[in-house]
Amino acid sequence: MDSFSMFVMNNLPWFWLAVTVVCIIIEGISMGTLTSIWFGCGAFVMIFLSFLPIPFRWQLLIFALLSLALLIFTRPFAVKKLKVKKTPTNSDSLIGKKVLVTEKITELEKGAVKVNGVIWTARSEDNSEIAKGAECTITEIEGVTLVVKKI
Repeated sequence: MDSFSMFVMNNLPWFWLAVTVVCIIIEGISMGTLTSIWFGCGAFVMIFLSFLPIPFRWQLLIFALLSLALLIFTRPFAVKKLKVKKTPTNSDSLIGKKVLVTEKITELEKGAVKVNGVIWTARSEDNSEIAKGAECTITEIEGVTLVVKKI
C-alpha cells in the first residue's frame, strides 16, 4: 500500500467527514438538485460506522447502498415538500385573463388589446384574424406582446 492509502485507512472518520463536506459543497453549487446531499448523509453515517472494525471495502458498499436508498426513497418526498410554489406576479398574472381587442389583429400584423386599463400589443395564437371589439383570452406572453385566443 502506498502512503496515501495507509493515511486514509488510519483516518477513516476524517475521510468520511471529508466526503460529507465535499458532497454538501457539490449540492450547494448545483443549486438544490437534491442529489449529492443524500451521499453526504450516507458519508455522515459512515463517520460513526468507521469506528467499528469493518473493512474499508465493506464501508464503501454500506455507503453506496445507504446513499442510494436515501436517494431513491427520500428524494421524491423532499422535492415535493421543498418545492417552492411560484406565485404569478406582474405580467405573469395576466395569463388567462379576458381582454378586449382595441386594434384588429391579422395574420401579418399585430394588433392591440386592453387589459386592466393598459393597452398591449397582441398577436393571435393561431395567426387567425381577430376583429376590433372581440373578447379574447391571454394564453402567453412573448416579450411585450400578448398572445391571445378568441373566445
